[in-house]
Amino acid sequence: MGSINVLGKEISELIAAGEVIDRPSAIVKELTENAIDSGASLVTIEIKNGGRTFIRVTDNGCGIAYEDVPTAFLRHATSKISRQSDLDSIMTLGFRGEALASICAVAKVDVLTKRPDDTLGCKYRICANVQEEYEQTGCPDGTTVIVRDIFYNVPARLKFLKKDVTEGNAIAAIVSKLALSHPDVSFRFIRDNKNDLLTAGDGKLRSAVYCVFGKEFASSLLPVDYSYNGIRVTGFTCKPLMAKANHSFQNFFINNRYVKSMTCMHAVDEAYANSIMTGKVPSCVLYLAIPPEIIDVNVHPTKIEVRFSNEKLIYDSVYFAVKNALMTEDKEHEMNIPQRKFTDAQLHPMFKDEKAEQLKMTAPKVEQVAFQQTEKPAYTPDVQLNSRVIQRPEPAVDIHEHKEPSEENEQFQYISRSSFERPQQPVSVPVADSEIEEIVPTVIGEVFKTYIIVQAGEDIYMIDKHAAHERFIFEKLKSDVKSLDTQMLLEPVMVQLSFEEYDAIAQNPEKVQKTGFIIEPDLAPTVAVKGVPIMIADINPADLVPQIAQNLINSKVDPQLDIFDELFHSIACRSAIKANDDSSISELEVIVKAVFNSDNLKYCPHGRPIMIKLSRKDIEKQFKRIV
Repeated sequence: MGSINVLGKEISELIAAGEVIDRPSAIVKELTENAIDSGASLVTIEIKNGGRTFIRVTDNGCGIAYEDVPTAFLRHATSKISRQSDLDSIMTLGFRGEALASICAVAKVDVLTKRPDDTLGCKYRICANVQEEYEQTGCPDGTTVIVRDIFYNVPARLKFLKKDVTEGNAIAAIVSKLALSHPDVSFRFIRDNKNDLLTAGDGKLRSAVYCVFGKEFASSLLPVDYSYNGIRVTGFTCKPLMAKANHSFQNFFINNRYVKSMTCMHAVDEAYANSIMTGKVPSCVLYLAIPPEIIDVNVHPTKIEVRFSNEKLIYDSVYFAVKNALMTEDKEHEMNIPQRKFTDAQLHPMFKDEKAEQLKMTAPKVEQVAFQQTEKPAYTPDVQLNSRVIQRPEPAVDIHEHKEPSEENEQFQYISRSSFERPQQPVSVPVADSEIEEIVPTVIGEVFKTYIIVQAGEDIYMIDKHAAHERFIFEKLKSDVKSLDTQMLLEPVMVQLSFEEYDAIAQNPEKVQKTGFIIEPDLAPTVAVKGVPIMIADINPADLVPQIAQNLINSKVDPQLDIFDELFHSIACRSAIKANDDSSISELEVIVKAVFNSDNLKYCPHGRPIMIKLSRKDIEKQFKRIV
């Protein structure tokens, strides 16, 4: 007798149901997605005991015809698709026809449904795939599905359910994602007879985010709206200072379907590189409108994972969308004042042509600049204490004599603490007639030998001199990476990679060359490194080549940046002015010019803010001048 048996219907249905329904939150997800697909504008979800004993989902959608109700509970019965070609253009949340059949296989289900044009609706009851009641009845338009006693007939599965509060939280998370995915639908979530969530359903993305995550989270977001090669990315991303501790606040919706995508996650993280605190993760709520033919949603039982035909296209779309939002919408560092754009002659070089290995802190010490309140640009050596006016003391040691930048030195070189020059003109440079109303930042002094005090119009700013200087150096080093000179090695260094990494190196010779490396494929999976950038000549190529390969595999936009970031961080931090260093007023003025002249100087490479603001109104409130 043969040992292979065909499973009975009852067993096979329970196995199939277990692939779709593994906990109460899966039931809520499937029923709510059906409600959304029905065109509902109001959806109410109610649960008790974490959904274990009672789940009710009510909508005002199109309803189900009386004669179609029993068919709806058959496996693979659906109104979403009818032929094979429909799988290539799926835009609905459900399409497999497995949800209702899987639910009724492991629970007791009651359905009340009515179409708007019908006089009577339908009442239907089914338990463990056995029909118990089927009749016409009066009921409101739309559909109500009540699920009781989940896994009552599968006790082995029931014992794996977690505590009621844990299962309830899982359902709340699912409802939140669905509410975010469809801001045009009003969701009400009732948990143990208490309202847990209510969204407006007004179609506004920010309104849905506010209802789900609250005021503080919504106020920390920057709008995103970007199109790239037929893909549109909209939604919100957070300000760098409002980052979270993990990826749980990263939300991606593709064609209004919540998905988990490593491609999108890596793209967002990379867009925040060098602008976010170490150990922090950016949060976002991003909506991607993608042509259905380049995405496959039929690769996971719960449809939470998707597959793209072109991963790099998706990565680039998200990366550029988030990066554009950070560059254009994150105006916190500007503090709502006009940006003063200095010319090259006014913002003369802070660098001298020195090699990275010679970067030392060699500047002579000067006296600390005292806090003062005066509009005189000239220095006054004496301090008039009796008149209560504290003037800036003359620096004990003069800084290098000012020279106009030559063509060879027009671009910034490596920053050295000893290369600061004193400008012949004060910071408040005369403005042209067309800029009469423009506000010019004026250096007042510094406090705690760390923070520069700047006045601009009705506002006072505090600039962290080390953070600003460090970021300035870092940006300069990054801009010079593209012209890195290559040092040829006397003997090639053989580096063994994985086959995937080997293919990435072999198929992208131009991108590899941009990193300053000369790498030639050898016998797979080994490559021969014949040249390296001069800057990293002392570093073992075997430590960096795998990183290059991984960056290429992950479709990084600019693979060389990630490789050298840590090195640049070290150089910038070592060569920048330090907190508690004595600084002359001329040094402070040059830093202020650099900050107000650049859109990139918002955060230090480690994500700390460079500048904060205290308005005159805020100060007068403290002194009770205004209420």
